[in-house]
Amino acid sequence: MKELQPLNENVLLDITSGEKEKTSGGIIIPDSAKEKPQHAKVVAIGNIENAEIKVGDTVFYKKFSGSELKMDDKDYLVIPYADLLVKVVETDKI
Repeated sequence: MKELQPLNENVLLDITSGEKEKTSGGIIIPDSAKEKPQHAKVVAIGNIENAEIKVGDTVFYKKFSGSELKMDDKDYLVIPYADLLVKVVETDKI
């Protein structure tokens, strides 16, 4: 089994979109015509000391950052750790 492991201070994000978006008339909108979300799930972390994220976290990242790759029918984004903006965390209701 092959696995992608980011090098240096990079993070690997899963940006695979499983949903097909349709118009009200039933026309499927291709991925190239849609604005890509700026959030994804962390799949792997490179050599980063004191990382504030872990595998499985959902993070938001800068809009035009990183390099996209495709492997085994999944879409990934390799992004510098510094280009991550926020981590989604669960909190208790007050």
